[in-house]
Amino acid sequence: MTQTLEREEEQVRNLLDRVERVEAAAEQIEDQQPAVASDLRSVAEDALCDAGPVRLKIAASLLDLSDRTVRTWADEGILDVVSEHPQRVDPVRLHRVWHLVRELRAAGRNRDLVSAVWYRLQDEALLDRGDLTTSLRQLRKGQVEPALTKDEEQAGPAH
Repeated sequence: MTQTLEREEEQVRNLLDRVERVEAAAEQIEDQQPAVASDLRSVAEDALCDAGPVRLKIAASLLDLSDRTVRTWADEGILDVVSEHPQRVDPVRLHRVWHLVRELRAAGRNRDLVSAVWYRLQDEALLDRGDLTTSLRQLRKGQVEPALTKDEEQAGPAH
């Protein structure tokens, strides 16, 4: 069992390393070749999607957290549990959380990681919304229009 677990962990570490290299290449060419960078990110995401779910024990080792902490993060929805017995988490979400934990630790944050990771994930979910992205783009271009009140919305266009 231990050898199987060690082998699985090595496979996940190797996958994350390959994904990191592809993402780094995408970042380097983003300004010059945005379409190619997007394709590279898509390849990295596909590799994560094709990977099997990751055991909580392996996730704990990768995140350098205790098994109990990772179990709590799974219970709170920070890590997406995709199978039970043994519990396993989604590799795409694990990769995102792994990034966030590394960023937070690099910034000197080692306590209350659960809240910091949770808030970052919530912020990212908002920024992934199409309507917000469109609004922010319009704001940057100076295309500012005042929001309508509920009564104005219901009344329809002015004549």
